[in-house]
Amino acid sequence: MTENIKSTSSNNGKEKHVVIVGGGIAGLSTAWYLQKQAAEKDLALRYTILEKSSRWGGKILTDQVDGPEGQQFVVEGGPDSFITQKPWALQLARELGLEERLLGTNDDRRKIYVLHKGRPTPLPDGVLLIVPTKIKPFALSSLISPLGKLRMGLDLFIPPKMDGEDETLADFISRRLGSEALDKIAEPLMSGIYNAEAERQSLLATFPRFRALEEKHGSLIKGMLASRKARASQKARGQRPAAGADQEPAKRPLSMFVTLRDGLEELTQVLPGKLNGDLRLDTSVTEVREVDGRLSLKLNNGQRLVADAVVLAIPAYCAAGLIKDVAPEAATGLDAIRYVSTGTISLAFRRQDVDLPEGFGLVIPRSEQRLINAVTITSTKFDHRAPDDHVLLRVFFGGSRRPEMMDVDDDQLLALVLAELDAVLGVDAQPLFRRIYRWRRANPQYDVGHLERVEAIEKALPARLYVTGSPYRGIGIPDCVHQGQLTAEQIASDLAAVDVQEEPVPEPAAL
Repeated sequence: MTENIKSTSSNNGKEKHVVIVGGGIAGLSTAWYLQKQAAEKDLALRYTILEKSSRWGGKILTDQVDGPEGQQFVVEGGPDSFITQKPWALQLARELGLEERLLGTNDDRRKIYVLHKGRPTPLPDGVLLIVPTKIKPFALSSLISPLGKLRMGLDLFIPPKMDGEDETLADFISRRLGSEALDKIAEPLMSGIYNAEAERQSLLATFPRFRALEEKHGSLIKGMLASRKARASQKARGQRPAAGADQEPAKRPLSMFVTLRDGLEELTQVLPGKLNGDLRLDTSVTEVREVDGRLSLKLNNGQRLVADAVVLAIPAYCAAGLIKDVAPEAATGLDAIRYVSTGTISLAFRRQDVDLPEGFGLVIPRSEQRLINAVTITSTKFDHRAPDDHVLLRVFFGGSRRPEMMDVDDDQLLALVLAELDAVLGVDAQPLFRRIYRWRRANPQYDVGHLERVEAIEKALPARLYVTGSPYRGIGIPDCVHQGQLTAEQIASDLAAVDVQEEPVPEPAAL
């Protein structure tokens, strides 16, 4: 049986067509910046975004749950915020007109607890990422033993590693700060960001700043102290009157982490409305082929699209299945990127029924051998997440620690999680509601050598076929936005430099 191929040539034969597969934040960002590139460079191009689900945003998902007296709970199913030190998501939000919707964390209530011998123990004040920068709070903390503190202090004298080679996060932390710091601080704080195993996690792909500090300052502690001093100096300079009448007005100060007033999904609800391309939900791609120097995509409805460039902003294993015929070497590399499954359960309580420590939440070292990985006190971390007389908690489960928790049914999961909350936080009340989100095979793992694997994949891709998003060069929202921006710039450059076929593409007889 033959299939009709939709011609993508315009009347003058010069318009270029880009197809973006995947409507998560990486795919939407690629479209946004491609649209801007076309306007800035006067490129004649159009684009189509194909998303297999019935909504935009991928893992960015917010639910509004009705509470008492018409008040609402704002429940995040995926990420709850993005970091502002990486500027790209913040810039995108501002470009979309969401400046006044930005909501920072309640930094006056910021405190993180670490489960230590079954009890929540405050992370010492002045710990930046994993490094103590204030002596007294760290010295008085019971989280690390006296010998463990002495071992961490040896970081000031251990020679830096200068060979540029990758290593695991576990090896790096153990080498510089010792095994106790790895267990009680680094593993629950750092590995949790990536839902990764510290013993396999690539340092250079996930926390390259640590290596940079080591190389520049010879010590993590010295490096973090220098960075803290530099930030304080920049902040002081920023308080002076701006010079020059044409200078951009200073933006209002923000926390390190921000979200949006009604949840992060505001971002991916507003963004599609700003796009002028052909946006298609409930549409997936089943095959990618090369046809006369262009790329032909078969859709789940039997239609074919022909494109001058294709962006795959989907999980690596999905991309591998689509391009196994046109780029078998790249497909093999994509298939080798490991994934784990994770989940969260959000629970609401009346404030009078629970007695929680003041702070943002609890991280749980693997050595504590609990069934859950962490707890966020969402209603403390952000305003407007729960009515004032209520509490909203979010509990993390699954991942590489407890993959079996992903297959527990909802009722049993609730019972297990409530038992864990009682054990670690003394929460013994019944929740007003629950919201469970399971993300199966959704978290790419940046194992040692990850960046080299990604480079090899990119080199093996045929011309004008691109991959972008969380499997490659950063999993956070700012990283995905930035990758979309860079991909759009590369597409615009590549398409501007190539002669595009002007005649309509004929139907391949063999299809």
